Amino acid sequence: MKSKGKGSRASSSASGRSGRSGTAYYRNCAAARAAGVAPLYRGDPGYRPALDRDGDGVACEPYRRRR
Repeated sequence: MKSKGKGSRASSSASGRSGRSGTAYYRNCAAARAAGVAPLYRGDPGYRPALDRDGDGVACEPYRRRR
């Protein structure tokens, strides 16, 4: 029987954005934008709920300016 430890994790999403497997971490949306990966979608490397202000599954969405 195989053990399900940390080393046996499989990616649940193949977004193709980074071209690399593994995880990414962005301190804030400015960092994600500077890396050229914003917006981040739930399941993408680097997505985390703290970056998703409205909870819709899309983090670091573009600003909508008020007129």
